[in-house]
Amino acid sequence: MNNTKQPKIGTQCVWAGEESAFWKRSTQTPVVHSVSFGYNDIEHWQKVGRGETDGHIYGRNTNPTVAVFEDKVRQLENATAATSFASGMAAISNTFFSLLAPGDRIVSIKDSYGGTNKLFIEFLPRFQIEVTLCDTTDHAAIETAITSGCDMLYLETPTNPTLKVVDIQKLAQVAHKQGALVVADNTFATPILQNPLALGADLVLHSATKYLGGHADALGGVVCGSQELIDKIYHFREITGAVLDPMSAYLLLRGMKTLDLRIQRQSASALQIARYLENHPHVTDVFYPGLKRHPQHTIAKRQMKAFGGMISFMIRGDFESVRAFLPQLKYAHRAANLGAVETIAGPPATTSHVECSDEERAAMGIPDSLIRYSVGIEDADDLIADIEQALVYTFGT
Repeated sequence: MNNTKQPKIGTQCVWAGEESAFWKRSTQTPVVHSVSFGYNDIEHWQKVGRGETDGHIYGRNTNPTVAVFEDKVRQLENATAATSFASGMAAISNTFFSLLAPGDRIVSIKDSYGGTNKLFIEFLPRFQIEVTLCDTTDHAAIETAITSGCDMLYLETPTNPTLKVVDIQKLAQVAHKQGALVVADNTFATPILQNPLALGADLVLHSATKYLGGHADALGGVVCGSQELIDKIYHFREITGAVLDPMSAYLLLRGMKTLDLRIQRQSASALQIARYLENHPHVTDVFYPGLKRHPQHTIAKRQMKAFGGMISFMIRGDFESVRAFLPQLKYAHRAANLGAVETIAGPPATTSHVECSDEERAAMGIPDSLIRYSVGIEDADDLIADIEQALVYTFGT
């Protein structure tokens, strides 16, 4: 933003990257579908191609609509630079493959998102990149792994789907002493609730498909950080081609205008629902960092402004109970997504870790009977009543 006084986050959600009038004085960012951009002045064209002056030459490299989206996220994360991707997994994989080389060692946590975990256990080792996965809640073990040799520390907090929390600042300090880069997945918390760069991370990334877009109608990913690191990641992406398309960028931009409003509502509702669940006789466990009983509540309270819209919980019985319970929810999509305005519910086996085997999920400490519940913007009382009637159907009074 151009004001001397830094605007608050809600204002940034609306205006960041969109301060100036656009084509024909439109107030909304145009969707520029053109693949190429023409120049009569060859010298000017060459300067744009070399990055010496602003402009666009080809859609696989940059695009005006996409650039506005990148700038908005960059400002919200208070980063120097940002680059975008066709999906969140493209952002994660491009970050790994652009910054790591054979012989490097990456340290991370066991119960990360399923697609990320697949990169750790299946793909990175093919390129002779060593991967060490630590117990997410054992910070001492993570520190030991880092000091044993580390080129990159990759963190996800809160984790998907078990809602564990790691201390970004503490672990980043240890990693930097080893000369390692620190990368943090901020998808669950969003820039509204947590800013990993301010806590010591070198890069912060998002699956923009989730909370940033918020309407379950556009795929996208984004990485923010220093100009030097983003230039390396961008160069890999422009060659490999996992580009964010202009229409998706427009939809993500539109959704981000209400990001602050949605996150505040979803966080407040999630805390209310989590407190209801922790006292329910048919609920055996609740995972939500806003609850005082959560093992990492103190860390979450220190590094987050609120605790987000994601809850995981377990009900009595086994997977058959889950099979009976989920279809009874009236105000929840049973779908593999999260962070939308509508509530979404499902087990990890069909959502966050659908690509993983039963054995792989068990190794990550993710039971098949876990229910991941993404709180929407509906009235919290209605969602609680909906869960209650589904539990009554499943177990009786």
